[in-house]
Amino acid sequence: MRVVIAVGGNAMTAPDGSARPQDQQAAIEVAVEPIAELICAGHQVVLTHGNGPQVGNLLVKNELAASVVPPVPLDWCGAQTQATIGLLILNALGRALAARGSAVPVAAVVSRTEVAADDGAFSAPSKPIGRYLSEAEAAVMIGHGQHWQDRGERGWRRVVASPEPLRCLDVPAVLALLAAGFAVVCSGGGGIPVVADGTPGGYRGVEAVIDKDLTAALLAGALAAERLVIATDVKHVVLGWGTDSASELSGIGVSDLESLVTGGTFASGSMEPKVIAACRFVRRSGQPAAITSLDAIAGALAGVAGTIVHPDPFSRT
Repeated sequence: MRVVIAVGGNAMTAPDGSARPQDQQAAIEVAVEPIAELICAGHQVVLTHGNGPQVGNLLVKNELAASVVPPVPLDWCGAQTQATIGLLILNALGRALAARGSAVPVAAVVSRTEVAADDGAFSAPSKPIGRYLSEAEAAVMIGHGQHWQDRGERGWRRVVASPEPLRCLDVPAVLALLAAGFAVVCSGGGGIPVVADGTPGGYRGVEAVIDKDLTAALLAGALAAERLVIATDVKHVVLGWGTDSASELSGIGVSDLESLVTGGTFASGSMEPKVIAACRFVRRSGQPAAITSLDAIAGALAGVAGTIVHPDPFSRT
């Protein structure tokens, strides 16, 4: 099958959240093992990934150097982290495939995601990113045109737009690589956010972050993927998380899952975007999607592990 796998940025850091270069390299070497197994089983794999911790590191460097050099904009941060994480995945996945006797080549594509210049998120930035600063430190960044909010005792925090992804612009390159037999890494961090600049074929980067799971659903649809797998740190979506009545969700129809989202069942900053992304893919493609842990993705493709979101009709299990 052609499969799009979305891996969270936190899967590329140490268990305690450390994001030193050696921590990221070690984590990625572990993360690619089940992906290599899928490729060796004959699946055509496109891998996308988060980049929150990695962009966070760049933001700290921006803040520390802001009085000396201008901060690097978020679209540049996205491009830099796509390339860095892509390099680590290329090296690690290449070794993992070779160890299994596979000659499948791997490529990384620095990828753009188009958003609308008039998306309402730009007029009311609300997505918090980065660390907390003092009022004086935040004032320096505000002087560079950034939006910061006073969050009380914890200090000031930057907020940015998180617009809706409209189109993965570099899908033709991904399709060409797939046709040539490559496994492909692309659209990391939701893609580099760009808007049309009014010139033929022209785009410009914007200060925004795009939800990587929503972009993964868009990418999977554009590639005519037969499965979308959203890899997270739990094997199942859990209903009643943190309560005595918590229960794992094995299978559910897309309409039932959409009703749970509407009812506020899932946390907006964690599981909800994954669930919405899975629903969007199922609606657009008529194919199942899965939400599970990395070590269970093979079982998820076989329909025996994780939470599988099915086209309607389907009874919840």
